[in-house]
Amino acid sequence: YFEPLTAEDVLELIDLEMSKGTLLGVIVQFGGQTPLKLADDLERAGIPILGTSPDAIDLAEDRDRFSALLGKLGLKQPPNGIARSAAEAKAIAEKIGYPVVIRPSYVLGGRGMEIVRDTAHLERYINEAVIVSGKSPVLIDGYLRDAIEVDVDALCDGKDVVICGIMEHIEEAGVHSGDSACSLPPYSLKPETIAEIERQTRDMALALNVGGLMNVQYAIQDGTIYVLEVNPRASRTVPFVAKVIGEPVAKIAAKVMAGESLASFNLKPNAHGRVAVKEAVFPFARFPGVDTVLGPEMRSTGEVMGLDRSFAVAFAKSQLGGGTKVPTSGTVFVSVKDSDKTKIVAPAKKLLDMGFKLIATGGTQRYLEEQGLKVGTINKVLEGRPHIVDAIKNGEVQLVFNTTEGAQALADSMSLRRAALMMKVPYYTTVAGARAAVEGIDAIRKGQLEVASLQSYI
Repeated sequence: YFEPLTAEDVLELIDLEMSKGTLLGVIVQFGGQTPLKLADDLERAGIPILGTSPDAIDLAEDRDRFSALLGKLGLKQPPNGIARSAAEAKAIAEKIGYPVVIRPSYVLGGRGMEIVRDTAHLERYINEAVIVSGKSPVLIDGYLRDAIEVDVDALCDGKDVVICGIMEHIEEAGVHSGDSACSLPPYSLKPETIAEIERQTRDMALALNVGGLMNVQYAIQDGTIYVLEVNPRASRTVPFVAKVIGEPVAKIAAKVMAGESLASFNLKPNAHGRVAVKEAVFPFARFPGVDTVLGPEMRSTGEVMGLDRSFAVAFAKSQLGGGTKVPTSGTVFVSVKDSDKTKIVAPAKKLLDMGFKLIATGGTQRYLEEQGLKVGTINKVLEGRPHIVDAIKNGEVQLVFNTTEGAQALADSMSLRRAALMMKVPYYTTVAGARAAVEGIDAIRKGQLEVASLQSYI
């Protein structure tokens, strides 16, 4: 069928199917957010929903009910609130403390989601981005600065839970999960943290009485695990996870929803000694004037996978697969916000050890020199020519590390990111991405890049 996913069309379609025989039920887990919204209408029309019940779907989607469930299970979530008016939004944001993440309720792909840093920004968001009302409230969460985000896909039949994959995002929390590169298995988490994530996932799956698939997003800040959200459905990471672990995850989920037990599939944890890195692919080059900084609103249009025995080589392969020409020599431009300066020292030192030349803008250059690194200086665009954009356009820069914060700094450095994009110079807008890139470059330089069939890793 090729029909709109509206209640009226779907009910007509089901009527036609019922004329051919008995209807066992319908599955609403494989189409993102849209079918979940239809579940209530289908249930009211007497159509059986296979797998997770509409009430459990609502429990995971409804902020108040979900917070109560987490409280009962003893799990943490970032401080949050629901605002049904502009005044409420302001009061909640001030109570939580800026920065906050704000978004309309019931949206997919992080649409309309922003990190709001002060009251003026909040007022601008409410006046321009969304209409806040009782019918369409906005959700406000405390922004967990420098947190590691983790995605988990799990299968559940109401009795047993199987963790299919735990993916550690390379970009920090605040970048949409569809835009962030991620590693399966996690590349920096401690075994006890992974065990605790598995326990929390099992507890939530059983408490929600999930039938089929479930996706959970966590943020880990200073060793504390926070639950960001639970989706009682297949997420966009399922095809990636299925390929990595070599199991038909969606097919198993469908059979579980139809009544088979999870135990009958004899699923084993992924212990094949391989690492897969998913990297997002962006269409920025096709849209003049668009900034390339990643945020909570999803902008990628595809993804690629790098697979190998080590994280460094898998990351390098993912970059090459996504069309990034990773340099093995040349000049690297570094300009990072103050809070990232200490974190950029180690990757910068490693680049110097590999024979790269470093250049930086004033503040970053002074800091790195104080740490004993040899770094050249170059003007920001606002400081006059010759500046960094000229150097990129002249082919004098092979790699860019640029992290920034605040509306003015973002606007000032946009021409730099745009120039890097148009000249096909690889650029990383987070320190975590820069760190991973340096590891990948090191692996390529050591000649560790080999081609093998997908089956040889399974």
